[in-house]
Amino acid sequence: MIDVSTKKPLSVSTDGDAVPYIMVPVQQIGDVCALLDNNEISYWVDEDAISIDGNPEVTVVNLGHGVDACDIQALLDSTS
Repeated sequence: MIDVSTKKPLSVSTDGDAVPYIMVPVQQIGDVCALLDNNEISYWVDEDAISIDGNPEVTVVNLGHGVDACDIQALLDSTS
């Protein structure tokens, strides 16, 4: 799946001790949630969205504990 703001693929991040997460443009959150729901993947969306340097707002989709980041990345890539 391509980020509508950057035109680059969305990617699953696994920084530090946090659960895997995806930074998603607010306007794309529905598409990402639908993809995760359709594949029965556990997640929650941060309530806050941020905009850095005037760029479109993004929010974080946190993936559930035990979710395989590589599997989710493959799922995102398959929808490009």
